[in-house]
Amino acid sequence: MRKNKALLGILFFISSLISVYSCTSQKDSEIDNVKKKTARVVGYLSTDNFDKMTSIQFCKLTHLNVAFANPDKNGNIIFSGDIDALVKYAKSVNPNIVISISLAGGVISEEQASNWSWLIDKPENRPALIQNIVNFVELHKLDGVDVDLEWDAVTAGYSGFVLELKKSMIEHKKLLTAALPNNSRFENINAAALEAFDFINVMAYDYTGPWAPNKPGQHSSFAFAKEGIDFWHKLQNVPTEKLTLGVPFYGYNFTNPEVTSAKYSEIVAAGKQFAEQDELGKIYYNGRPTIAQKVEYASQNTGGIMIWELAQDSFDEYSLLEVIHKKYTSLKVKTTSLCGN
Repeated sequence: MRKNKALLGILFFISSLISVYSCTSQKDSEIDNVKKKTARVVGYLSTDNFDKMTSIQFCKLTHLNVAFANPDKNGNIIFSGDIDALVKYAKSVNPNIVISISLAGGVISEEQASNWSWLIDKPENRPALIQNIVNFVELHKLDGVDVDLEWDAVTAGYSGFVLELKKSMIEHKKLLTAALPNNSRFENINAAALEAFDFINVMAYDYTGPWAPNKPGQHSSFAFAKEGIDFWHKLQNVPTEKLTLGVPFYGYNFTNPEVTSAKYSEIVAAGKQFAEQDELGKIYYNGRPTIAQKVEYASQNTGGIMIWELAQDSFDEYSLLEVIHKKYTSLKVKTTSLCGN
């Protein structure tokens, strides 16, 4: 009988240890899951809007892409705007913000496009261009490079250029990202180049616009955004954590034959109630509910949210950046850990 009691005691002790270990492991697992719930918030700021830098709450951004720089025919990097003042200010507000120079842009001149082709399509021209890019990044104390060559500017040398640039970025411990269309992969982007990017900013907007005046309607619907993420993840095999869902802080006005863009701030200035809508007459944009819906989707299916363009926001209680920040916070997703996140 004493032996049985002793045996029962040992079994009870072992059982208790297993139970404690199981609970501890479960708690550790839950903590790990919470730790993994992070997202990046990437904002583009155009050189035309540097005067608005003090209105932008950089505490709500993990990444800032400064747009745009282009090379001359000799590969010298041409950039207008006081980037040093911007970097100094942004880092004073958010010391951990990752700042990259964005190259090219969706709208470049024929001369700029010709320069890019000359420099990247000829392998012998790439080293000098890449060294100039690295020098620019180092000189201005930047953290990386964002490649925003688009459509006809994505020429035969694109992939070779990206792979060589990636090698230099690794050597200097810098980030390399890209902005790519919502549901199109340029034929000159090979698998190695696509994989070289640390993450990809998916431009889930511009479904229609000034180039299609007879096609009025929403240019950045929720369905269009989902279509883009599915395209890059399911069809192009890009891991979800490397995808950043782009959202617009602007809309398009189809009222007149000549279609024009409209800043979100201008739309809200016409009436605060328009912040809760996605269209005003023949002006189509994303209001607060749609942005919040996209953030929730992004939190489950991507590595974060990207914004074009920060200065087009309404710098008040109707701010779309504030919607992004608050939505991630309410979902218990860590972005900057600043401004209440």
